[in-house]
Amino acid sequence: MTDSAAPDSAAESGNAKAYSVSELAFALKRTLEDSYGFVRLRAELSKVTHHSNGHVYLTLKDERAAIDGVVWKGSVRNLSIRPEQGMEVVVTGKITTYPQGSRYQIVIETMEAAGIGALLAQLERLKQKLAAEGLFDAARKQPLPSMPAVVGVVTSPTGAVIRDILHRIRDRWPCRVIVWPVVVQGDAAAAQVSAAIRGFCALPPEGSVPRPDVLIVARGGGSVEDLWPFNDEGLARTVADCPIPLISAVGHETDTTLIDFVSDRRAPTPTAAAEMATPVLAELKALVSDLGARMHRCGGCVVQDRRARIDAAERALRRVPDLVRLAEQRFDIVSGRLGAGLARNAAIHERELVRVATRLSPLLLQRPQAVQKDRLDRLAERLEPAALRRLERASERLDGLGKLLISADPDRPLQRGFARVSRADGRLARAGAELIAGETVAITFGDRVTRQAVIDGASGDTAPLSAPETPPRTARPRPKAAPPEQGDLF
Repeated sequence: MTDSAAPDSAAESGNAKAYSVSELAFALKRTLEDSYGFVRLRAELSKVTHHSNGHVYLTLKDERAAIDGVVWKGSVRNLSIRPEQGMEVVVTGKITTYPQGSRYQIVIETMEAAGIGALLAQLERLKQKLAAEGLFDAARKQPLPSMPAVVGVVTSPTGAVIRDILHRIRDRWPCRVIVWPVVVQGDAAAAQVSAAIRGFCALPPEGSVPRPDVLIVARGGGSVEDLWPFNDEGLARTVADCPIPLISAVGHETDTTLIDFVSDRRAPTPTAAAEMATPVLAELKALVSDLGARMHRCGGCVVQDRRARIDAAERALRRVPDLVRLAEQRFDIVSGRLGAGLARNAAIHERELVRVATRLSPLLLQRPQAVQKDRLDRLAERLEPAALRRLERASERLDGLGKLLISADPDRPLQRGFARVSRADGRLARAGAELIAGETVAITFGDRVTRQAVIDGASGDTAPLSAPETPPRTARPRPKAAPPEQGDLF
């Protein structure tokens, strides 16, 4: 009473404490969190928003009221269901306020579907979503190996499921079975099964633990809530992306989970899954034996057919001695005609030779020989004078060329007293005006002796010497004109 009366009296006196907006907002926040630290609500979800930062914002409502809610990123991974619009859920959390907006909200820590109907509705929406993406298409299904060497089993290591599978495989087919133990019920089941499938896919084919040829995901029967981990969207996508053929064997024959639609084959029971994954060795042996017997029978039939065909062909052919005798008879007939034929051929050629020989005579060859001999004699008579004339003309031409060579000899004038003056660069001095005083020249005389000399005085100082008188040249007789060449006789 004292505490409640004090503010009233202070207010009446006008001395009440003035709060700031932040102080009041956070005071109310602490009051709500202390008073409603744990709240459990049943409501319908609306305005569900999955933010890019990982948080989920939503509204919880019933027919008369609504309250905002938030699921922080760290709590989203722990939810047993994915929040969707229109779901009826039961959530737990604490009430708090949002000071900047003057509104209160619930911070959700757990969330579960309210009843089986809500779970099935959520499952139906998820099935429609995955079907629209094509994860249920038959074209994506992988065929199961006919004779697997390694079988991988993802199931609980305890219970009757694994024993049934091992017993059934042992009776049917000798192969290696690798069991990846997981929990098959509860919130951690979906994550463990997904990790087991990815682990099997990551095994190397030639490692110490070989990669399975086929996988079996198995679990015994149970309620919808017990089998709900196998309706997880992440697990369904992992099964769809598995490169190893996978058989789903979850629950009994009437139970259906989401991975049954995305797996490569669905088995009604775990035992049926073992039968799907492995053949029966005894049946294979019987099949091989049957195929071997059929092969031998077919081979025998082929041999009999070929023998019958040979017999038929043999009956159609004549006997070999008959063929040989016929050929011998033909040979005897031909050999008997051969001598007479050769004689007739020789007689025909003899008559032809006699007919031609009567027209042959030595005169036919002697007459052309005489004609050719006369022509050769006439040619021989004309050949000698013509050759002599050609030799005379060639000799006269040779004499003329020799004289011309002597007259063109540059050293011949030196025998008559002339000298050849050469300048230092080897050029001939053709005029005295070309020479320069003090220039050294080479003078060559008729005896082929060369002397050096130096030009004295300036050019043009001395009068040119008069040319020595030369005796008159006697006219040489001109050679007779060569007679016109006579044509070659040949």
